[in-house]
Amino acid sequence: MTEPMPRRATPETPAPAPASTNGARNYAIVTAAYWGFTLTDGALRMLVLLHFYRLGYSPFTLAFLFLLYEAMGVLANLIGGWLATRYGIQRMLTVGLCTQITGFLLLSQLSPDWSAVMSVAWVVLAQGVCGVAKDLTKTASKSAIKLTAGTASGQLFRWVAWFTGSKNAMKGVGFFLGGLLLDQLGFQASLWLMAGLLGVVLAAVMAFVPPLMGRSKASKSAGELFAKNRAINLLAAARVTLFGARDVWFVVGVPVFLYACGWTFTMVGGFLAVWTIGYGLVQALAPALVRRSPDGLSTEVPAARLWSALLAVVPIGLAVIVTLQPPHLEWWVVGGLGVFGFAFAVNSSVHSYLILAYAGSEKAAEDVGFYYAANALGRFMGTLLSGLLYQWGGLLFALIGSAAMLVACWVVTLALPARRP
Repeated sequence: MTEPMPRRATPETPAPAPASTNGARNYAIVTAAYWGFTLTDGALRMLVLLHFYRLGYSPFTLAFLFLLYEAMGVLANLIGGWLATRYGIQRMLTVGLCTQITGFLLLSQLSPDWSAVMSVAWVVLAQGVCGVAKDLTKTASKSAIKLTAGTASGQLFRWVAWFTGSKNAMKGVGFFLGGLLLDQLGFQASLWLMAGLLGVVLAAVMAFVPPLMGRSKASKSAGELFAKNRAINLLAAARVTLFGARDVWFVVGVPVFLYACGWTFTMVGGFLAVWTIGYGLVQALAPALVRRSPDGLSTEVPAARLWSALLAVVPIGLAVIVTLQPPHLEWWVVGGLGVFGFAFAVNSSVHSYLILAYAGSEKAAEDVGFYYAANALGRFMGTLLSGLLYQWGGLLFALIGSAAMLVACWVVTLALPARRP
């Protein structure tokens, strides 16, 4: 008996696209959407920092303006992962973008006639809304990579590295854009323009991201949501200290220190933009610096330990230099920040890969949300300590705090499992 001929595709019955083609398409769409979001988010940070420093706010008050932004990120990541699993990634991207637009419009209503207390309270509230938006959007976007990259660890590492690196490069462009918009348009008009840009991104997400992408059976209780495996718990702890170590001297300490050394706002914003773009490029190239293994963990986990140890050396060395007070100290700090950025970028990229390698595929969004809640907690701690330590002891205290956190990060990575459970 002859076998039936395979059915040929016709215009009425088109052949389905290969899964890999759909995955690459969805990856590209989500990445482009997150680029647009990150561009405006980076610009927002520079707008707020420079605008209020120009008004005479202290380092601790500047850090305080961002505290609710970071604190709300902890909650948004936890809930965002659960919501993305229950309702799908497209809906969470939509909610995140709408929330960010709302935050921008709230911030634009700030009046120069208000008292300092009222102004700070309003900015903190609006920043809190933007913090929710950022981490809802990030959790949904990172979860999409797990769903689109397939099971090959090499492809997953490359896609994670490119997404993370390009996102941070876009944030650097946003830093420059924020300073430029503040100079050219002012605070309020800049926020309106960025809200309009996000409206375009929102329309694209609703039109092109599959509505059911990422939907699965979500956890039924908080206990189940927090009961992650040991590897994810350890990696989350390492992430807290890693990002706390960056922000403890980067959020307030470096910009204020460079301005105090005679740099203009344009020079400070431009340097931070170049640093962040370079940091993003290194993240994208991280797969070429870390040897990959067939099982996806046996060489990647030791790499995380090595790069954590190397990173801890940088703020220790810089603290010694700051104590010695050599001539042109600011250029020593700039050079040290470049070395720090390189090692930090590799660390961050390896960590971003490991969370997806450890995460289960059915509830990847919940695992990613839990992990990035730890990321947000680290940023919160770093932001708070950045203002406090710089006000107490200048850049030296901020560097000591960074070094202590990085030593803790390295200790935690020693316990990471190099095999799948």
